[in-house]
Amino acid sequence: MSRKPRVALFVTCLVDMFRPSVGFASVALLTEAGCEVEVPAAQTCCGQPAYNSGDRETAKRLARSVIAAFEGYDHVVGPSGSCMGTLVKDYPAMFEGEPAWAARARALTAKSHEITSFLVDVMGFTPTDMKFAGAVTYHDSCSGLRGLGVQAQPRKLLGAVEGLELKEMKDPDVCCGFGGTFCVKYPDISAKMAGDKTANIAATGAGTILAGDLGCLMNMAGKLSREGKPVKARHVVEVLAGMTDGPAIGEGRE
Repeated sequence: MSRKPRVALFVTCLVDMFRPSVGFASVALLTEAGCEVEVPAAQTCCGQPAYNSGDRETAKRLARSVIAAFEGYDHVVGPSGSCMGTLVKDYPAMFEGEPAWAARARALTAKSHEITSFLVDVMGFTPTDMKFAGAVTYHDSCSGLRGLGVQAQPRKLLGAVEGLELKEMKDPDVCCGFGGTFCVKYPDISAKMAGDKTANIAATGAGTILAGDLGCLMNMAGKLSREGKPVKARHVVEVLAGMTDGPAIGEGRE
C-alpha cells in the first residue's frame, strides 16, 4: 500500500490575518484528497511585496526562510496563485549567482502548487457530497492564470458541487485592479478597474463571486459593498469544502 503524499500547506499572510477559514478549508480538501497535511510553524511571508517593490535583499531573506521551512515535504500547496507564483516563478530568479540556494529554490519550485491545480492535476481529485444552493461567478486572478495556468481546474471542481450554477461573467480573466502594491501606487486606475469588474459581476445575476486569491476577493468585496451591490465574496475552497455557513468576506468577524 503506497503512503499518502506528505503535503505542507503554505497558509499565506492574508489567510492567516484576515480569513483563516480559507486555511481550514484547504486542510479539509487536501485531507479528503488523500494527503497527509502539515502546516509548518516556521513559515512566513513569501517575500512577494518586497520583491515587487524592489527590495530584493528582504525578499531573498524571506525566501530563504520559506525554502528551509518547506523543502522536506513531498509537495507545497497554497490557496493563492499569487503567493505560489512567487515560489514557482520568482524564487529561482532571486538566487542567480548563488548556486547552492538556486538549487534549493529550483527543488522547491518543482513541488509547489496552487491548490485547485494540485487537486485536479496532481491528485485527480473530485469533491463528493458537496452542495451549494445558488449561482456563482468566477474571477480568474492574474498570477494564477498567467503565471501558473490556473483556469480550468477551479471550474472543474465547482462542476461537481450539487446545486451550484456557474454563470461566467464578461472578461473573467481581466484584472480586478488590486495587483498588490499597484492599487496603492495607482489608486485612480485601480478604482476604475475594480468598478469595471464589479459591473461585470453584477450583470451575471450571481449571488456570489468566487476566486482563488484573497487579495482579489477583498478588493472586489470592498468595491461591491461601497456600491451597494448584494453579492457575497468567497474563496473557492470555502465552497468546495462546504464551509459557507459563516460571514462572507467583508461581512464581519468569522
